[in-house]
Amino acid sequence: MEEDDVSIREQNFHSQVREYIICFLLFAVLYIVSYFIITRYKKKSDDHEDEDAVVNRISLYLCTFTLAVSGGAVFLLPFSIISNEILLSFPKNYYIQWLNGSLIHGLWNLVSLFSNLCLFVLMPFAYFFLESEGFAGSKKGIKARILETFVMLFLLALLILGIVWVASALIDNDAANLWEFYLPYLYSCISLMGGLLLLMCTPVGLSRMFTIMGQLLVKPTILEDLDEQIYCIHLQEEALQRRLNGSTSYTFSRGNFTVQLNKDLDNIRNLKHKLERRKKASGWEKNLLYPIVMLILLAGTTISVLMVVFNILYLLVDETPMPKGSTDRGIGNTSLSTFGLAQAVLEIVLMFYLMVSSVVGFYSLRVFEGLTPRNDDTTMTTIIGCCVSILVLSSALPVMSRTLGITRFDLLGDFGRFNWLGNFYIVLSYNLLFAVVTTLCLVRKFTSAVREELLKALGLDKLQLSNSPTDPESGKLSANGHQKTL
Repeated sequence: MEEDDVSIREQNFHSQVREYIICFLLFAVLYIVSYFIITRYKKKSDDHEDEDAVVNRISLYLCTFTLAVSGGAVFLLPFSIISNEILLSFPKNYYIQWLNGSLIHGLWNLVSLFSNLCLFVLMPFAYFFLESEGFAGSKKGIKARILETFVMLFLLALLILGIVWVASALIDNDAANLWEFYLPYLYSCISLMGGLLLLMCTPVGLSRMFTIMGQLLVKPTILEDLDEQIYCIHLQEEALQRRLNGSTSYTFSRGNFTVQLNKDLDNIRNLKHKLERRKKASGWEKNLLYPIVMLILLAGTTISVLMVVFNILYLLVDETPMPKGSTDRGIGNTSLSTFGLAQAVLEIVLMFYLMVSSVVGFYSLRVFEGLTPRNDDTTMTTIIGCCVSILVLSSALPVMSRTLGITRFDLLGDFGRFNWLGNFYIVLSYNLLFAVVTTLCLVRKFTSAVREELLKALGLDKLQLSNSPTDPESGKLSANGHQKTL
């Protein structure tokens, strides 16, 4: 009997060690990828080792950790879904015995823990540490900046807990436990804000994806003479170059006017480069690749909207589609997809598509345009803002996917304990808003594209001179890239 108990304890010990090693390896991969992503956009600094360099390096490591946690939150639900299907397909395979319910639950709990840690501790610390200089009258140095950072964090914690205490007192007068009510209530509010941010960004991103792919790919040539356009652009480039080299006096100041001419010249050259790329593109790239990609984007968006519509109908009929948490540590018992592995793969693809669309939509909104990263020219303050935003979006992705009915996989760990998930009216309103806003964005996008193509095909786009530039002289570029002639 004692030997059996020892054997069970040894198996549990080895299982825990194996889970720790797997979690560490997965996080190490995410951390390395996140480090390369951030260093690509981070503004290059001098190699001189000083106080600011140490502070920037610490903030860089904290941002990398946060971005890695965001990546873990994105892969959390897809990894769980595919693991469940693999265990159903190969229940007794020796090489996948490490893939079990204990590992999946451990990953959900770790992501939830690290998300809270990054959102409430590490990112505020990185920002305050980066902006700190030490208290007035104290000796300057790293210790003084750390002291000021901790004081600011303490004051911020008091402010946030005070706001949460007042808000919770208005809702439940009997709640008085910090760890059992206030902190879960705070994170539930943050998750709701993340879900609303996803609701605002995802429809915009879904329509914006068509524009971005249209810029990356070569469009088919329909009723267009590229040689004539390239020739006209070449003449405009030469005219601007002569004006830039031989200008002597203008109505405006010479410096400002020269800067404007240089901008116009850069726009002309960029347009010329795009036209030359379209001319050199092969037939399959123009006539086959572009339509296929656009059809894939349209199919993904349409399927997402249809799944949300069906989920709305299910919600009106039955409460089964309501998102809820699960404490069952078993996995691989039943398939949560009607069509098995094929539907599971489709759900995973849609989740990644919605996540990419939400990030694209986030940076497309005018409110957040200032956070758009640029290669080798992004400050650490902007990187911190980007990491916090992506963390909020990625942490809300599993909740949004379950709320919209993209998947039937129940939320595990603390993700299933949000207070607002049990509110029928919030869930129903969320689904309705997503379906309506996404449909409106797509209709507006496609009708706008049809209008532009019709005007371009009929040659009426050249008559739109109301968007002409500010320079009253002839020869300046209009907004659509053509030169205005008087």
